[in-house]
Amino acid sequence: MIRLLQFHENSKVISGWLALAGPALKWLTPARRRTILIAGALWIALKRPLKQMTKAHVWSEVPPDLITAIVVTIIIFAFLWFCYWLALKFTSMPSFIRRNPQLCLHAFFWIILVVLWNTSPEGGIWRVVLVVLAINLPFLLWRLGYMLISAKHNKVAGTRFWEHLMYLAPVYGGTNTPYGKGLDFLSRHEAKDEEALARSQLAGIKLLILAVLWQGVRLIMDGLVFGINNPANQVLGGFTLAVPRLGQLLKQPEIASIGTAWVSLYCELIYNVLNLAVRGHQIIGILRLSGFYVFRNTYKPLLAETIVEFWNRYYYYFKEIMADFFFFPTFVSWFRKHFVLRLFSAVFMAAFFGNMYYHLIRLKYQLIQADFNAIWLTLHARLFYCFLLSLGIFISMLREHRRGRKPRPRRGLMQRGLSIFGVWTFFAIINIWNQKGGIPFVQVTKFFLRLIGII
Repeated sequence: MIRLLQFHENSKVISGWLALAGPALKWLTPARRRTILIAGALWIALKRPLKQMTKAHVWSEVPPDLITAIVVTIIIFAFLWFCYWLALKFTSMPSFIRRNPQLCLHAFFWIILVVLWNTSPEGGIWRVVLVVLAINLPFLLWRLGYMLISAKHNKVAGTRFWEHLMYLAPVYGGTNTPYGKGLDFLSRHEAKDEEALARSQLAGIKLLILAVLWQGVRLIMDGLVFGINNPANQVLGGFTLAVPRLGQLLKQPEIASIGTAWVSLYCELIYNVLNLAVRGHQIIGILRLSGFYVFRNTYKPLLAETIVEFWNRYYYYFKEIMADFFFFPTFVSWFRKHFVLRLFSAVFMAAFFGNMYYHLIRLKYQLIQADFNAIWLTLHARLFYCFLLSLGIFISMLREHRRGRKPRPRRGLMQRGLSIFGVWTFFAIINIWNQKGGIPFVQVTKFFLRLIGII
């Protein structure tokens, strides 16, 4: 079974794929593959601002028209090119920019918001431009951040602006989290010959197959566990375990017993992993088909035996944002003579501050409207979630550090199972404070206290 799952590493399968797709693999040189992705990125980069013009009209008196759309698109491309030019000229930039490129980049976003907060909807076409920029920047900031990191390491020289569009406007999909990071990371994992391309494509096919499989598991879970009327539920003749979703339980805790509520917690964790795995496998699968053999976004987190291992496996590219932009800059700069304080500050800068900041700038529409009440209602419970997450990761990393280079002692199946169950329990519990819908912190906390029998 294991050998079947690893078909993408089987030499006979690779030889067969080379024989079957040989002419296509030979034609798909790295330059041609990049050209295809760049063409798709251009389409996305042109379509996205036009699509968002209607949303921008909500906060502006200017109705969307062709001229405004053209101006907005040109300005967004000009902004992206300007960032690329800054990256090319990075060594000649003022020292403050060289030392704090990410701070300068994010300050630009907040300056736009301040201008929007202090202008009226009758601001004309320039207000529309600023609104569309504000809508797009949360998607672009981390991607442009990776460009600036590459510039800091002198790896932008020799690249073309159009190549950076591959990840700035990815045709393979994505969220504010850049799957595949930036051009430097993609280039390091790019197939250079036909055999490497075959391996990458077979690994991509495997991920796409797994995505379909996990979609099927999710469908069964919807019908069998949560009682959603779907084909799986109909095949089962309407039978369901009728486990309520966690969000529903937080609003109506009286609808289930404490035992059922605990079951709901674990089911919610599994369902979240399935959701992330399906989408991540689809995106990374397409990237691998394109010749970029990059890491999976989600890799067996439910088999993790430590908290930090789960964190690394669950949402890899989000974890990389937290590590690259918050953890490592803090770790190399603060408390160099005090390892525990150094680790503590770096973990909390990433998993607490960075995590909260990432989710704050995701609320772009509330930020544009300066709806701070809605922002607080959405994020206030998450503060406690991020605190517990940071504390758990810190303790887990500290234990790993104190163990040193000693190999983990061999343990029996029962011991491993208990460790895995402990990790599940930790993430299932803290997920209570990580639910959408703006449920008040006090209400969420009362639900937890009821779970453990205090109230």
